[in-house]
Amino acid sequence: MLDKLNPLNAQAQAAESSALEKVARAADKPDPAYVKQATKAAVEFESFFIQNMLHQMRESAKTLAPEDSPTKDPVNSDMIDMADKLLSGHMAGQRAFGVADAILKQLLPQGLNKG
Repeated sequence: MLDKLNPLNAQAQAAESSALEKVARAADKPDPAYVKQATKAAVEFESFFIQNMLHQMRESAKTLAPEDSPTKDPVNSDMIDMADKLLSGHMAGQRAFGVADAILKQLLPQGLNKG
């Protein structure tokens, strides 16, 4: 049992309490570099998600299209893929689907995930 009147125990308890408060404050305010890096990664993942979804939609349209359809023509497929990449990057930058927000909600403390 700790002696609460012993000054050495009181100092140790105060130091421990101070250390716990510092850890709690640090948990509330993560490093700005971490926030920036986490946000960038979350937005890039959302961009990848949207790009993959657009690609799958186009592949489905090609499969269902008749043989003489312009969607089956492979000539413009590279340009369409590039356009999808640009579109997905723009949509992810606006956080249109909310995937980045869902990721950041788990990575960042409350209030910092609206970047």
